[in-house]
Amino acid sequence: MLSINRFFPILAIAVSVLAWYEPQPLIAWKSATVPLLMVIMFCMGLTLRPADFQRVLNKPKPIATGVMLQFLLMPLTAWALARVLGLSDELTIGLILVGACAGGTASNVMTYLAGGDVALSVSMTLMSTLWSVVLTPYLVWFYSGAEINVDIQAMIFSIAKIVITPILLGLLANHYIPELGKRLNQYLPDLASAVILIVVAIIVALNADEIATLGMTAALAVMLHNLIGLAGGYWIARWNGHTEVEARTIAIEVGMQNSGLGVALALKFYGPVAALPGALFSIWHNISGSVLAAFWKWKIQQNIKQIHKQKSAAVTTYTPD
Repeated sequence: MLSINRFFPILAIAVSVLAWYEPQPLIAWKSATVPLLMVIMFCMGLTLRPADFQRVLNKPKPIATGVMLQFLLMPLTAWALARVLGLSDELTIGLILVGACAGGTASNVMTYLAGGDVALSVSMTLMSTLWSVVLTPYLVWFYSGAEINVDIQAMIFSIAKIVITPILLGLLANHYIPELGKRLNQYLPDLASAVILIVVAIIVALNADEIATLGMTAALAVMLHNLIGLAGGYWIARWNGHTEVEARTIAIEVGMQNSGLGVALALKFYGPVAALPGALFSIWHNISGSVLAAFWKWKIQQNIKQIHKQKSAAVTTYTPD
């Protein structure tokens, strides 16, 4: 049977290219992105239990590491790349804005597809969002000298609507209707993959014109920004003593920003040019995140197969006294 989850990276690139060449049919779907993301969050909620969040809260070090890297590594990397690559003032502010934002909703999805710790990812997204109320405006001012005002109420409402509420509903459904989760469990990865592919296509279609005007240097800056976040999040977490699963979760959370907020703030305060880095980041981090998630999922499956082989070999070679 064809598995969407298995071929997700290839499909993500394919739908991105198609949406870029033929954006018009998808533009009308703009209002569907939030409900679609809520569907994915509900699916993830079906795989969780309250004990998963209790376990995370009892071990706060990974959350602290992820949030610290979010607001230390990403804005600093954005500023450094802008200086090294010689970006214009508008593009520099746009890139710094993306780096100063909290983790995005897509990070929770990619963590789920990668077989990571979803409860940890959701907890980090929530904590970084709350901290961003203070840190995002300060970091933009610190690195660029520009000032912005963040709509605190809108940010909290957005994270509650898109992330917390559907996951809570999924948790409740898992508790009171356990048969639902058991029946859907084998289909959830493919369902989540299919929905995120639609979201990626819509995002590409909505930003097709902006992508066409973005220069190669700016595009390189956005891609490197994301890749450094992913690699830095993983290796710093491993160096800091976190488990493999925690490090993968932290990497995805750090590397995948709330670029939608970055675009909105850039358009409101600095104009369309400053919004270009966030628009491209919205597309690129879904592609890079899906490739990384698929790779880590493949590694998990390979490790499982290796363990089964070792067990089978041990059984066949065992000779009783």
